[in-house]
Order: sequence, then structure tokens, then C-alpha cells
Amino acid sequence: MANGSAERSWTTEKDLRLQVKRLWDRGAILGDMASGGGLFPKRLVLKRPTAVELRDHFASARDWSSSLLRASNIRLTMSDVRHRVLGTNSLPHEAWVESREDAATIVGKRRELERFRKLLDLVGKRQPGLVPWIAKKPMRALELEDDWVGLADVVEWLQRHPRPGIYVRQMDVPGVGTKFVDSHRGVLAELLDLVLSPESVDRSHKGAARFESRYGFRAKPERVRIRILDPGCVRLPWREDEGCSDVTLSASGFSALHSTASRVIITENEINFLALPPMTRTIAIFSAGYGFDGLARARWLEHCNLHYWGDIDTHGFAILDELRSHFESVKSLLMDRETFLAFRSLWVSESSPTTRTLERLTQSEQLLYDDLRTGTYGPSLRLEQERIAFAWVRNALRTLPEPD
Repeated sequence: MANGSAERSWTTEKDLRLQVKRLWDRGAILGDMASGGGLFPKRLVLKRPTAVELRDHFASARDWSSSLLRASNIRLTMSDVRHRVLGTNSLPHEAWVESREDAATIVGKRRELERFRKLLDLVGKRQPGLVPWIAKKPMRALELEDDWVGLADVVEWLQRHPRPGIYVRQMDVPGVGTKFVDSHRGVLAELLDLVLSPESVDRSHKGAARFESRYGFRAKPERVRIRILDPGCVRLPWREDEGCSDVTLSASGFSALHSTASRVIITENEINFLALPPMTRTIAIFSAGYGFDGLARARWLEHCNLHYWGDIDTHGFAILDELRSHFESVKSLLMDRETFLAFRSLWVSESSPTTRTLERLTQSEQLLYDDLRTGTYGPSLRLEQERIAFAWVRNALRTLPEPD
């Protein structure tokens, strides 16, 4: 074929195979098998010479035709084209893939096709209600090929024992343990939602962390870890010689805590939590990242001066925003522009910053958050709270108003 621009626009055998590969990569071929067919025979896009191009480049068009005719597993329909010098020639008019077997052969995926066929047969016989999920996510289903027996076993067990009220560890499914369920929570949730009765699923609980509550298992009790920075504000039923007691309570125990504390500092860094000095009528809470349900039950916190100390990054402000959804009066601590700029040499990159709108920030917090998410000082910057010099921390703690 000549190297002119016209010839380069004509579909080649490689182009046709690439079209089929795209079908495979997006799961269309396997999904077609799971959904009952209809994709094949599949017509491919065939860019062929125009009438002008045939007139000016007929020999190249004939070579193009010959190269396409050598393509295996692709059916070409032909049409006759007349040339005043070269006579009548038959050139490709349409390109078709007749079956998914042909398509899999074209992209070298016959083995995967057969594996998927066996997977589909297994699930179809045991849990036909899960087949629509496989049709929607065939590539993910194939990735889970070795796990489908266990997945089907868990689904069947919960169908027989809806909302069992036991720990996942106590579920009597041979070959399936807690680690299997924990590593497949996301996909199990999608499968269970498909086949369990509506009353067996508490849809108010969402996400992998709420798997137990959603399907009626017992969940590990939520724990709240605190340091009592003033021994006089909480009485412990044991002697504590370390100065500031480090105690872990259940969420219900924390909510019922008898305390005269009027100031609470919440931090998500354990070393900072441990390093906080004694402070009058103050309790520190260690809370790593998102999720404050355990604290939300402790309504006595509403009567305290609450301070949140997180990283100066987009997620730090998002966590602050979430905490304020439970306690509106929370004030940020060491999450200001002055602190951020003072430790410029210690900035690092935030791996996956958020850019979502936060509605509970103060004006100054919002301005700094906007600068972080738009990259005013540089892309994806953060100042981790443990990088702040502790002398700076002590000074900030000394400036806090005295608790009421």
C-alpha cells in the first residue's frame, strides 16, 4: 500500500483486531455470554476507499483488499468496483465477527472464554440470581474465578440464616473463614443485595466497614481511646501511676462516662495523642481518620470545648467537616495558614487529595482548604501534624481559653 494520507485512513487488519480487543477489554464479549447473547454477529467499523480514492489509488486499494482477506476469524462481505483500466475488482464492503469464539480467538483469549463459561455454569446452577451481576461485571467475575465456590457458599448460608446475630467468625461454612469474608466484603455486599430478601438487609448501613450491621452479624464493639490529662476530672477504679491515664472504653461506656472535663482535644496521630501534656479539666481522644459514630453517642461532649487537631491537608479538613456534622462547635487546632507556612520545609505530597465541597468550615479554614485543593502553593501539598515542632504545639495549647 502507498504511504499517502488517503491510504493511511483505510482500516487495516490490525485496526479490526484492535476493535475486537476493545470489546474484550471492556467486558462486552463475556458480558454477552452471561446475558444470553445478542452481540454477535458483530459488525466492525470498516473505513474503505472513497470513490475518488479508488479512482486515484486503485492499485493501493487492491493491495489493501488482499491484506484484509488474509485476516482470520473475520468475515468480509465484498462489493464489485469497476476501473476503466484495471477492470472489475471485488473489494471489502463490511467486516464481521461471527461469534464470541471467533472474537476470543482474534485476541488470544480462548482459554479465558472457556474459564468464564465454566464459571458461569457453576454460578448459574447454584445461584442464578447472581448471573446479572456477572453479566454487568464480567471481567471482575473472571478475576474472582477461584473464589466463586466460597462466595456462593456465603450467599447460600445467609439465605438460610438471614440476619444471624452472630460474629462472622461463627458462621459455619466449610472452607470459608473470617479472612475470606473480610477480603471480599465489597463484592459480597453487591451479591447479597441482589438475592437476599429486603427485610434481611438493613440498607441504612453502607460501606465495607458496615458489612456486619447491614446483614445482621454482630459487629466488634466500637472503642474509644482516651487520655485523661487532668486526673481530677475522671475517677478510675484503679491506681494509675503514669500521670495521664491512657484508657480504652467501649463506645457505650464512653457515652456513659462520668466526667467533669470541660475541654476535649481530638487528634488522629497516636504519638501526638500520647505526647499531650497535663491540662486542666481536659481529656484527649485518639480518633484515626473518618468515622465518629462512637463519639456521636456521647452527648455530654456537647457541653465541652471541643478541639480537633488533624493534618493540614484536604482530608484533614474533610474529617473536621465530618466531625462538625456531629458537634457543630468543634474548633480546629493547629490547622491554620500561619502553622502551614511556618513549616514550609516539611511539606510533603498528599497521595489522593479530595476536592469535594465542604460546608462546615470557617472562613479562614475554607480559604486554606481552597488553596490546598487548587494547588496555590503547589500540587497536592500537606503538612502532617507530627512534623510540627512541639514547642509550637505547646505554645498553641497555652493560648487555648481556660475551660469553663
